[in-house]
Amino acid sequence: MVHFVGAGSGAADLITLRGKTLLEEADVIIYAGSLVNPELLGYARSECEMHNSAMMTLDEVIDVMEKAENSGRTTVRLHTGDPCIYGAIREQMDRLDELGIEYDVCPGVSSFCGAAAALKAEYTLPDVSQTVILTRMAGRTPVPEKENIESLAAHNATMVIFLSTGMLEELSERLINGGYSADTPAAIVYKATWPDEKVCRCTVATLSETAKTNGITKTALITVGDFLGDVRSLSKLYSADFETEFRKAKEQ
Repeated sequence: MVHFVGAGSGAADLITLRGKTLLEEADVIIYAGSLVNPELLGYARSECEMHNSAMMTLDEVIDVMEKAENSGRTTVRLHTGDPCIYGAIREQMDRLDELGIEYDVCPGVSSFCGAAAALKAEYTLPDVSQTVILTRMAGRTPVPEKENIESLAAHNATMVIFLSTGMLEELSERLINGGYSADTPAAIVYKATWPDEKVCRCTVATLSETAKTNGITKTALITVGDFLGDVRSLSKLYSADFETEFRKAKEQ
């Protein structure tokens, strides 16, 4: 059996209880060494076999899984955040399907959730934005043309941008060309929920300058939108004059 496990956004205690149990029981762990907090490996048994996937190809990862399966051992594939976001798990699952190896997925706390916690912010505010766009800039790996930054920026919704810290000048330009104003609130969240977490608030126009001033070149999320501003409405959910299945409206 192979368990794909979300390691969480950084802090070792933000892994789920299920994920921690799977690490404790694993015979083999293949972990994303470039991003996963090494403290998480401390949950494993001393005899557990460890592999750092940052130095492995897909074929090598699958080979380790297949050998473990053939010897009756359980494998945990430990991915950063939640494995469904930029985790490259589908290609691994396809290969496991071909080999007839069973697998399941244990979700984790994504870094975009960790970033919101660091910002003490809510991405979906009444009359501000009810949509969150998770995306990234095209770099060495392209994105579909219909998902270019300008097209997504046209919605003026909350945007969380992964894997783009090294392209902030271009990102600012494209966000503005797409429809955000230059003074739209933005923030760079470096290593959300890690001990060295850093939050840098700025605007769309000053993203690159802010990153340079704070020495941030990677391992950061870019958040953009008026959810970071000061103008918002109250939720209807807790309004006294709003009736729900559980509460009658009160006369004002």
